[in-house]
Amino acid sequence: MAPLDRNTIDRLRQDIHFSETLKGHRLVFHTTWGIFSPRAIDEGTRLLLEHLEIREDDRAIDLGCGYGPLGLTIAKSAPSGECLMVDKDFVAVEYANANAARNHIDNASAMLSDGLKHIDRTQKFTLAVTNLPAKTSNEHYYLFFQDIYEHLEPGGRLYVVVISGLRQFIKRAFTEVFGNHKKIKQSKNYTVAMATK
Repeated sequence: MAPLDRNTIDRLRQDIHFSETLKGHRLVFHTTWGIFSPRAIDEGTRLLLEHLEIREDDRAIDLGCGYGPLGLTIAKSAPSGECLMVDKDFVAVEYANANAARNHIDNASAMLSDGLKHIDRTQKFTLAVTNLPAKTSNEHYYLFFQDIYEHLEPGGRLYVVVISGLRQFIKRAFTEVFGNHKKIKQSKNYTVAMATK
């Protein structure tokens, strides 16, 4: 493959941008290469949003927020609530905060955190959402779910979307950590599940 010319390199460095209507809200997103699904809302996130119940006063956390499609949609749908978006990638956090400002969403903000490790232990949420990565250890998932459980208010809900090959593991892990599991929707590739504290 021939080396890329300067114009092509400069073009690749520019933000990717697109707009989407998510849960009835028209949102503009700027992204960049290296962030998950930079050119469009991915199939799993779209399925999760289609089946996510958001209350107007939810205090939510979006774990692994990327450039913010889940968290910003939740914030728009919860005008009396708020959404904290977290990611362990500082570039994602920068883009999520910029996209919040770009869309005039003042009840959402993003911060750097490895899961919930850097969140104040006293901070509680009524809703937690995540598009779970497929490639991590079972031990990591269990620690993650336990941390979410501890940060949820009684009655708080956790919604996840996973590749459908992980659905039985999620059922088992949710039942062990939360004492309950509900499969919300299963498509060919992805499954949306929830647990309640």
